[in-house]
Amino acid sequence: MREIFIVLCFFLFFSESLVAEDKPNIIFILTDDQRYDMLGCTGNKLIQTPNIDKLAKEGTLFSNAHVTSAICTPSRTSILLSQFERKHGVNFNSGTSVAPEAWEKSYPVILRQNGYYTGYIGKNHTPVGNEGYESGLMEKSFDYWYAGHKHLTFYPKTRHEIFKGAKSDTQIEIIGEGVQDFLGNEHQIKEARYFLENRPGNKPFFLNICFNLPHGAGTGSMKLLESDPEIYRTLYRDLNIPLPENYIAKSDIKTHRLPESVHHFKDRQTGYNWVDSPNTVRERVIRQMQTVTGIDRLIGELRETLKANGLEKNTIIIFTSDHGLFSGEFGLGGKALCYEICTHVPFIIYNPLVKESAGGQIVDELIQTIDIAPTLLAYAGIEIPDSYQGKTLNHIIEGEITPVREYLFTENLWSTPFGNPRCDAVQNKEWKYIRYYANNNISAIEIIKMAKDMGMRSDDLLYGVHDAEIAIYRNYVEAPFHGEEPIYEELFNLKNDPNETTNIVAEANYSQILKEMRRIWKLKIAFARGKNKPQVVRYTKDSQSQFVKAE
Repeated sequence: MREIFIVLCFFLFFSESLVAEDKPNIIFILTDDQRYDMLGCTGNKLIQTPNIDKLAKEGTLFSNAHVTSAICTPSRTSILLSQFERKHGVNFNSGTSVAPEAWEKSYPVILRQNGYYTGYIGKNHTPVGNEGYESGLMEKSFDYWYAGHKHLTFYPKTRHEIFKGAKSDTQIEIIGEGVQDFLGNEHQIKEARYFLENRPGNKPFFLNICFNLPHGAGTGSMKLLESDPEIYRTLYRDLNIPLPENYIAKSDIKTHRLPESVHHFKDRQTGYNWVDSPNTVRERVIRQMQTVTGIDRLIGELRETLKANGLEKNTIIIFTSDHGLFSGEFGLGGKALCYEICTHVPFIIYNPLVKESAGGQIVDELIQTIDIAPTLLAYAGIEIPDSYQGKTLNHIIEGEITPVREYLFTENLWSTPFGNPRCDAVQNKEWKYIRYYANNNISAIEIIKMAKDMGMRSDDLLYGVHDAEIAIYRNYVEAPFHGEEPIYEELFNLKNDPNETTNIVAEANYSQILKEMRRIWKLKIAFARGKNKPQVVRYTKDSQSQFVKAE
């Protein structure tokens, strides 16, 4: 009997090991505000990114990858749920967070339910559950949690208690410590949350690594301290950093890129004022390049750790960003618009399990970051939920280059006192069509003035979302379906004008193209919206104050 028991135990262990080997490990790396052109493999001649470049050379680089919404929270929520913002309904101004039932369909939850040991390290900017960031639901959804909600800054210890025990002071290095802790499975970081005693050796793992760099606020908080690693103090400072193509200093702007009725330029957040002068632009670009090189170094260390632990041959690595960022092109700062600078991101998938001849591909197919979740689940052999709007990319990574989509849709529903217009766009490989809607937001300048007169904190008025704003946001989502017309339109020929310098929407020669793009827009916005109500819960200043009183 004892012998039978031993044989049975061996059989069960061996079977579980086979299952783990059959399912690949997956690491997903997400940067913040990283434009497409900020890697060596995407054409940047100055930046040093040898490890990411190697990842692209050994994997697949998608040269025409786009986000769905070019701002942190909706973009990251879209990635997690594989849904356009119009469907998932979560943004800074939405007054909502992801409902628990919607979160059950997120890719990390599904992976965990299907036998993956899961970890999350770095930045989370998606509110989940009945109290959003305070609900604790996001943390409990992973076996390993070493992350902070919202912004981290360059020095996360000053902002998040969970990072207090890190040996390093700088964000990338602190995240690196978490990565090594997760992979090493020795529980050396006492502040991290471990929901299992050990990472099971018979389980595949999934790890989300999310940076808050080279984000504008993150690089703005760099202090060039003596204690900072050398690359964040001196790297690139001996170079003559060129200004971005089509850069216009604030003092030289004669005509604004968009009409005042569309884009309230004067209300732009002060955190983007660095774009106004050549000197501050060069300084910020240096800092952005430094942090991307720091991230590149972490990825090199990560791959070395995988190799040292015998994991490199069964671990898929995905790398992308949540959106891009203006650096003063056309006098613009920030993001949120539907221009290529904001929506076009680097996107690399490395799968060591595919044939070697499929490595080094540069693929020009139109893909979006909502394609990440279905691709991950397909690799794990898990059924893809009907709620997902993205497409799988596995066949392309294996060398079968076929069209993914003919047109893609992007949108911005973050229309606020900071001047941003509502807009949405459709594009194929040649044409892009953008629609802008009435911008009736009160001016941030006027809000700040009134707050000062009344002795109030302006930040509470500028950033606080109250219950009434839920209805405003929902109107933003639904108005185009009830006859709201654009007040301004743009049409660009991306083949001849990839930098979107010349709006040809009014030229008679392109009237048929415009008509067709309007038709496509109507189809794509309907698909983005979906047929069901968004699965969200109330998350406003009012709901939070009620929660505090109830406690």
